[in-house]
Amino acid sequence: MIASTIHLGRLLLAWLGCYLFLCILVNQTIFEPLFDIDPSGWFALGALLLASFIASGVFSHIRRVRLIAGTLNASSLSNRQRRQIEIPFEAGEAFDLIDAAIRELPGAEIVDSARDSLQVRAKVRRIDPYGSGSHAGWSLDHFGSRRNQILATVTPNGDAAGSVTLICEPEGAAWTDVLLVDHGTNLENAEAIVRAITRRVAARRRGEQAQVRQTATEKELTVAKLNLLHAQVEPHFLYNTLASAQVLTRSDPARADEMLGNLIQYLRHSLPRTEDAPSTIGEELERARAYLDILKIRMGPRLQLQVDIPDALRGVLFPTMMLQTLVENAIKHGLEPKPGGGTVWILARQVDNTVAVTVADDGRGFTAEGGGTGVGLRNVRERLRLAYGSAASFSIVANFPSGVAATITVPNAVNSTLNAGGLHHA
Repeated sequence: MIASTIHLGRLLLAWLGCYLFLCILVNQTIFEPLFDIDPSGWFALGALLLASFIASGVFSHIRRVRLIAGTLNASSLSNRQRRQIEIPFEAGEAFDLIDAAIRELPGAEIVDSARDSLQVRAKVRRIDPYGSGSHAGWSLDHFGSRRNQILATVTPNGDAAGSVTLICEPEGAAWTDVLLVDHGTNLENAEAIVRAITRRVAARRRGEQAQVRQTATEKELTVAKLNLLHAQVEPHFLYNTLASAQVLTRSDPARADEMLGNLIQYLRHSLPRTEDAPSTIGEELERARAYLDILKIRMGPRLQLQVDIPDALRGVLFPTMMLQTLVENAIKHGLEPKPGGGTVWILARQVDNTVAVTVADDGRGFTAEGGGTGVGLRNVRERLRLAYGSAASFSIVANFPSGVAATITVPNAVNSTLNAGGLHHA
């Protein structure tokens, strides 16, 4: 109420001051020299009509500002509006937001944007809020100016935020505010731009949240698929080992006892690990050795092992059970069917930023009799794809003069986290 009264009083005083000056001028130059009459009565009547006319315009302005802002104060009643808007995006994105918001304003006629200087200037046609032909008191339209103007400047606030200074004002000079009202049109423009930016930021956040949810869902599906592939490998090895131990308990209990001891050693390297715990080449080698020690008991001198893995590479992260799968395939499809057995080589080499781990044998090689179902190798390929994407590879080729050589190439990562046989960089 106080702000409204002050606003009305200021405009009335300004207009009555102008009217008084005009009356004095007219009285001295026209009435007194030409007519010997006292025009004070006519001047008083004019002052009353002018005050009524100005009051009606100011009242319309105050009512409309109340409708737009909900409250009345010196800031909301002003013809010139200033806003400071913090946008949680870098300056270039903040500039794009404010530029788009201004261009979509109703009545926007001229929009001049400069991305390098992060400034947007615009001229906006003033829309008559009361309809064409209606009379709501003096406004800028009565003096020929039918436009407002907007200036927006973006200030970078670090790499992740931009601050926007928004100014909405009449196209006329500042002194016109003493006499004229804009009927809340600049307040309306400022609020519309703030709403547009808020809506766009919220839409961006919703998109980011949806992307995060989608990524989380995809990660859960990936982990589930990796766990399934991992589960297909573990029972395969355990079944073969227990079946061999069962046979030995009937023919050679001492060797069966040694095999079970090796199985316990294998389980010590396998079962305590949680599905999302990291593994290394060295740990996977210990697991493979425990497996091969079990096989040596059954195959005897038919199985030979040669390992060439530098100590520096033993700490490199490596998916669980993949080395085991390659060793199993070398035994089952290469050496076991071959009379006289053969040798398994386990090698590791650093190549640029990757490490290549190879399991080779001199067994039967790619023959119809030696081939299996391929489930284990398909699992290796799928797990590598899910865990590393294009950063890892798997190849299998014929060994010379006989047998097969299978190679897994992974990034040379030490400070990472393996998840269900997959790698996720920390």
